[in-house]
Amino acid sequence: YAYFFGVKNPIVHVMGYFVAILRERIASFESQDSSLLDEDINIDSELLGGVSINDLRKNLNEINDFMEYECASAEARYGIEFDASLITGIDPPAEVESALAAINTAHNEVSSDISLAKARADQTIVQSKRAVEIETLRAEAEVEPLIMLAEQLRELKESGPDVLGAYLRNVRLDLFKKAGHIYLEAPE
Repeated sequence: YAYFFGVKNPIVHVMGYFVAILRERIASFESQDSSLLDEDINIDSELLGGVSINDLRKNLNEINDFMEYECASAEARYGIEFDASLITGIDPPAEVESALAAINTAHNEVSSDISLAKARADQTIVQSKRAVEIETLRAEAEVEPLIMLAEQLRELKESGPDVLGAYLRNVRLDLFKKAGHIYLEAPE
């Protein structure tokens, strides 16, 4: 039967069919569950130029399901039923493995740098908020004695005209005691 259609080695032909389906799926792969893909880095999908091997490895179950669905027609075509697909790993070709490792290293470094930058930015924001709080408290602390002094002076002024003058004289005397040098304006 197989030789009648020019297929000398039908097992190889059917395996080639399965491999072709798998290659087509890998070439046009888009995850149905986008939460499994990296969400930390928002890059335009046109710039990526395809899917990474890590994305394929994360979605092996989805690829297995696709293989089972697509190979369901193999029974009618070849008389062979594709019972199950169990892809447990996807490795890159040996020729590109070192380049892929370099790309993954660079990707991990970029992700690490982005995480560190976010952490530094968050820390700077927290420090800035704390600095604003500290400066606000400092300003309030500087204003508080002035408010209290103004209140005391107002009460002294209300007590009578001589009381405020006596208070000012006592304050000047106290300042003269603390001063090391005193410069007075000479009367004209």
